[in-house]
Amino acid sequence: MFHGEAVLLNIDLSKLAFAADVKKEAFTLLPKQGFSNENYSFMVADTKYLLRKFKLQDRDRALEYKVQTLAYENGMAAKPLHLDLSQGFMVCDYLEGKHHYVLTREDLSLFAAQLQKLHTLSLKIDSLDLKSLFKSPTPEVQEAFATIDSFPKNTVLCHNDLNPKNCIFLNQTLKFIDWEFAALNDCYFDLASVCVEFDLSPEDEASFLTDYFDTKGWSQEKLEAYKVIYKALCAQWFEENL
Repeated sequence: MFHGEAVLLNIDLSKLAFAADVKKEAFTLLPKQGFSNENYSFMVADTKYLLRKFKLQDRDRALEYKVQTLAYENGMAAKPLHLDLSQGFMVCDYLEGKHHYVLTREDLSLFAAQLQKLHTLSLKIDSLDLKSLFKSPTPEVQEAFATIDSFPKNTVLCHNDLNPKNCIFLNQTLKFIDWEFAALNDCYFDLASVCVEFDLSPEDEASFLTDYFDTKGWSQEKLEAYKVIYKALCAQWFEENL
């Protein structure tokens, strides 16, 4: 099966009234796929929707749906429409837009504003225990955690997976997709992930952090420590899942 071709999925959408007959039609596998889901588009009348078929089962999809709903209500995510845990899929609005792999200063300002908004949302969920995610932390990772522990915690609702494929830009707006890793975490984790994933220069990094923290000031040392943690987690995840 090739990306972008029409396929027939064995999916029952009868509980989703507007799409009850879609099972008789062809879905289209999107050309760019993530590791946790298979993503398909489908049409109802003139409206396009996204169906995410879950590949990895070690995710709290009910929590993901809850977080995405909250994010949608605050203008930073696609509208979730249906979650079917028994069949392992989710349907939401399809977001038209572009993935930026290099960020302009305007993009960075927009990013900072959206993360400020995300990080003020309130949801009673568990905090992410980063230390427990490492099976065999390296000395560098241990040193990074020691540095982090020397700073006050800034625990907020984080996306925790802000790579370019999960960020969609359109008409001076920025929205995030794939919320399955969302949890309470230190805001520096999201900030560090943006710096790493978009390979920000020191100047752009400083501009981004200054926009985010406004007049509060920020710590380069804490940011660097979280960059070490983020890179190490990514390396471990890819090693385990590829």
